[in-house]
Amino acid sequence: MRSGELRKLVFVPVSTRPQLDGCWSVNLAESGIGLVAQPSAAHTPLEGETLSFEFPLPSGAQIFGQGVVRWRHESDQASGLTSFGVRFESFEGNSQVELLRFLSEYRVRVVVAGATAALVASLSKSFGEELQLEALDDEAALSAALSRGDVSTLLVVGDVPTALRRVALARKVAEQATAALGRPEDIRPRVVFAARASSDQLVDLFNTGAIDATVAAEADLTALASAVRSACRDHGMRLQQQRMAVELERVLRDRRRPLEPAPATPDGPGFDSAAMREVMNEVRQLAGYKVTVLLQGATGTGKEVLSRRLHRLSPRAQRPFVVQDCGALAETLLDSELFGHVKGSFTGAVADHPGLFVLADGGTIFLDEIENTTPNLQAKLLRVLETGEVRPVGGSTVRRVDVRVVAASNKSLYDEAQRGTFRLDLYYRLSAFLVEVPSLRERREDVVPLARAFVDSCNAALGKSARGFDPAAEAALLAWSWPGNVRELRNVVERAVLYSGPMELLGLDRLPKAMRERAAVREEKTLKTELERVELQLMRDALAKHGNVVRRAAKELGVDAQTFTRRARKLGAL
Repeated sequence: MRSGELRKLVFVPVSTRPQLDGCWSVNLAESGIGLVAQPSAAHTPLEGETLSFEFPLPSGAQIFGQGVVRWRHESDQASGLTSFGVRFESFEGNSQVELLRFLSEYRVRVVVAGATAALVASLSKSFGEELQLEALDDEAALSAALSRGDVSTLLVVGDVPTALRRVALARKVAEQATAALGRPEDIRPRVVFAARASSDQLVDLFNTGAIDATVAAEADLTALASAVRSACRDHGMRLQQQRMAVELERVLRDRRRPLEPAPATPDGPGFDSAAMREVMNEVRQLAGYKVTVLLQGATGTGKEVLSRRLHRLSPRAQRPFVVQDCGALAETLLDSELFGHVKGSFTGAVADHPGLFVLADGGTIFLDEIENTTPNLQAKLLRVLETGEVRPVGGSTVRRVDVRVVAASNKSLYDEAQRGTFRLDLYYRLSAFLVEVPSLRERREDVVPLARAFVDSCNAALGKSARGFDPAAEAALLAWSWPGNVRELRNVVERAVLYSGPMELLGLDRLPKAMRERAAVREEKTLKTELERVELQLMRDALAKHGNVVRRAAKELGVDAQTFTRRARKLGAL
C-alpha cells in the first residue's frame, strides 16, 4: 500500500471468490486491503492470483470489486490462519467512491448504552471531532453495531441488571466473531463499565475478560470521557500491533524464502542456445589440458564467466584463479602487477611484490582485453607462455611458474596483428585454441533464461521479491538488439528489480524507454501486417469473383477503382 494514502485499521468481514472461510480485514486503504482468513481446503489463493471481493463498510455501503494477491503468509499450524495483502484492481458501481468517502470521513467509533440524552449530548460535545459517538439501547441494534467491526469502545451505564446483560451481549458477539471468523480476541471492542455494581461483580467481570475498565457510577463527565479515550487508545494500539505483526511475518517470510531457481539446463542459465552449447562443448574438451585458450567476443558476452567455468572444470580447480584487466592499467603498472617488482625498483615500490603470475602458480590466470597490452609486455607474455619463467621489475632472479593462461579479447587479434598493433607470434601462440563467444543477439534463446536468473540474483542482492517479467516485457527483451550483450541485460534487470514493489511481476513500465518504444513500434508493425494480409485476401477474393474486372471488384468492396488498383498493386493482388 502506498505511503501517504488514506488507510484505517478496521475489522470488516470479507467475502471472496474463490471462497475464504473466516475472512476479515486488518487494514483497509485506498489501494488495497489486508486480510486474515482460514483458507478453504479446496483452494488457497496464491500470490499473483485474482480475487473477487465483497465487504460491507461500517457506514452501510457494500463494496464490490476485484483485486490481486500481492503477498501471503501462512501463520503457525495451531492458528491455521493465512494473511493476505490484496491490491484493488477494479470496482463495481460506485464502490470506489463509497470507499474513499468512508476513509476520508472515518473517525474512531464509540457506542454508549444506557445513557440519558443529556449524558450523550455532553459526551458528544466533549469528544468533538475526535471520536464518533453512537447511543444505542435496543439490544438487537447494539448486537448489530458490535458485529460491524468498526466499534472501538463500548461504554455501559445505567442500572446494574441491564448493564450486565449488555456486557454479556458484547462478550457473546466477540466470542462469535472469534469462533466463526477467526478474529483475535485482543482486537475485540473495549468495554468500559460505569454502572453501580458490587465489588464481587466487578472482580468477576474483570477475571472473565468481560470488561476492560471501570468508572464509578457517580464519576463526572471528565472522568468518563478520559476512560473512554484511554480504552480507544488501547484498542487502536492492539489493532496496530496486529497489523504490524502480520507485516513483520511477511517481511521475515520474504527474507528467508528460498528464491525459485531459473529453469535448469545442463550448464545453467544462458546456455540454452545451440551456439552456447557448442561453446561449452569446446570448454569441456579443453578444460582437462594445460593449453592456452583465447576467448574472443564482443564486450559483455561473458568471457570471464567462461574462463571461470573452464578453471572449475580443470584439474586446477582447487588452485588460485587470478584475473587482470589489461586495459585498466598503464604499461609500467601492468608490468609490475603481472610480473612483480623488487623494493626500490621505481618510485613507490616500498616493498617486494611477487606479481600475479607467481600468485597464480599451480592455477589459472585470466588476462582480459589482452589487445590493450604494449609490444614490450607482449614479449614478456610470450616468454612466460614458452618457458614458464617470470622476472620481476628491477630484479635479477628468474622464477619458474606453472600457470595456465586464458586470454580474452573483444577485437579480432588477427586483424590487430595484421595492423601491427599486436605481435603475430603471440597471436599464433594464443589462438591455437580459439573459442569464439557469440553476442547475445546471436543467441536469443538465452535472453529470457538469463533475465530470470538475474532477477533471482538481484532479489538476493537487493533484498527484493520481484517475480520475474510478464509476457509483454519478455517479448520486449527478446526484440532488443543488446549491443551491450549480457552485461547490458544484467544492468536492465538490476534496474527493474531495484524499482520493483513487493512480489511485483515486472512489466514494460520497468524497462528502459528505448525498449518500451521499440516494443510499441513492433506491436504497431504486427497489427499493420495483419491488416494488410486481410486486405490482400479480400481483394483477391473480389477479383476472382468478378473475373479480374477491377471496377466490379472495387465496387463490391466499396472503394473507387483507382484506389483499389493502387492498393492491389502495392499488396501484390494485381
